Amino acid sequence: MLVSRSGHEIDFKINEEKLSLLLKRKEELGESFPRFGILVLSYNAANHIGSTLARIDERLKKVVSEIFIFDDNSPDNTFDIAKEMAKTSPWQDQLSVYKNPRNLRYGGNQKVGYEYAINKGLDYVIMLHGDGQYAPEFLVDLMLPAVEEKYDVVFASRMMRKKDALKGGMPLYKFIGNQVLTTFENIILGTKLTEFHSGYRMYSTKILKKIPIQMNTDDFHFDTEIIIQCRHLGAPIKEVPIQTFYGDEECNVDGFQYAFDVCKAVITYRLHQLHLIRKGSYIVNREFLYQRKFSPYSSHEIIIQSVKKNDGQILLIGDSDGLLYKTLKNRCERVCVVDQKSVEETLIPQSDYTEIDFSLLKQLPFKREFDYVILCDLLPRVSNPSEILKSVKRYLKADGDLIVSVPNIAIWVYRLSLAIGRFNYASRGPLDSTHLRFFTKFSIGQVLENSGFKVQGLKPTGLPFEVVFSSSGKSRFIKLCDHLYYFLAYSWHKLFSYQFVVSSKISNLESVEGEGRVSL
Repeated sequence: MLVSRSGHEIDFKINEEKLSLLLKRKEELGESFPRFGILVLSYNAANHIGSTLARIDERLKKVVSEIFIFDDNSPDNTFDIAKEMAKTSPWQDQLSVYKNPRNLRYGGNQKVGYEYAINKGLDYVIMLHGDGQYAPEFLVDLMLPAVEEKYDVVFASRMMRKKDALKGGMPLYKFIGNQVLTTFENIILGTKLTEFHSGYRMYSTKILKKIPIQMNTDDFHFDTEIIIQCRHLGAPIKEVPIQTFYGDEECNVDGFQYAFDVCKAVITYRLHQLHLIRKGSYIVNREFLYQRKFSPYSSHEIIIQSVKKNDGQILLIGDSDGLLYKTLKNRCERVCVVDQKSVEETLIPQSDYTEIDFSLLKQLPFKREFDYVILCDLLPRVSNPSEILKSVKRYLKADGDLIVSVPNIAIWVYRLSLAIGRFNYASRGPLDSTHLRFFTKFSIGQVLENSGFKVQGLKPTGLPFEVVFSSSGKSRFIKLCDHLYYFLAYSWHKLFSYQFVVSSKISNLESVEGEGRVSL
């Protein structure tokens, strides 16, 4: 039984039902069961490291591959105590103790521990503090979502049951500061976490490999930066409720400096997304670059609304991820998708998909049979857009519509970036590193006309607030931003439009028969 600073007696107990389920899954999965490691961070924890290790349930030996302690060059004898305990611990065959040759600080110590986990071939690593503030009895609570629900990131939250945090002795000023900062971070990042500042976390090494953690800070706001990276990567975060305990452990955090660093990190991320600054730690290895946008002012919705319901046939070029396919399939008689990805990689049914190199578009097995040909953000990815347009013209009916969307390189964000001497590529957006060509309102019209099309209409789009804030599209705040910004984009296309959606018709029907390669 522990007595917290607030005077409450706290008896931490492992959840037997969850432990039984975890052990059952281990028996069922056998060698397929994921390899878990526990990273114990310690600094000046001589009074607590022994009890913390002793509280790790011995039954977890069946599901935990290794416990590795990284002492951050503590001036006390934390390392010596841990080494001695390892000799007699029931975990001795699975327990390793290391001491950094110099103090790497909180973030730096995590970097060493995560690299160790990756090099050891572990699937998941759980961060546990050696001072006992986070109860080892909740280890099973973090592990189970990875096994049962396949989560890559799981956080133990003290704020899902706020009374438990105060009961556990969390000082009131820390409680208030935690909630204020978390609220600010949620608003800026578009997340819905109950707590950003828990030091009790589990990451899959698959996620850690995709994040440039070595570029993160070595200070305490390392935890905030890695949340931002997971959010940018699109990795969902699972939170589980825990009790906590504040006793006589030493706090090494400067609260005001920490709050400043946290706020600076989230604001820097937003400026990075706007391409006003460039921060390498926020360039992560994304699996999926784009997502379906549902705002009525987005290019996706404008394209879809440009297609009359139940009207004819569509040739959709460059949509192997199926962002528009499903919706258009429900609106029209026939939708054919053409892209360069293999059939195995695409999300489109094989019956509606044709794999072909864009240089061979003239060789598609179609006639002049489509009511709509749609090129969604394709032209920026080819070196000769005019040749692509001339190739697809042969598949469009004489009175059919060509619908093209392209990003606006002359938007105010990039004008400002150029004014301060920056032009930085990104993992997505108009400066996606796959883009070879850039367009303005004038240049897209010129390319279409030079390719034998007559522009019938041009519509601006707003900024993708739903993507930036990871919104489902139901937020009133996001809708308000959408409405206000679209008013600017509609009023001044060249300066405020994020993308242009252009509708065109064939201006002349010169011969486009014959075959041959398109020069790209």
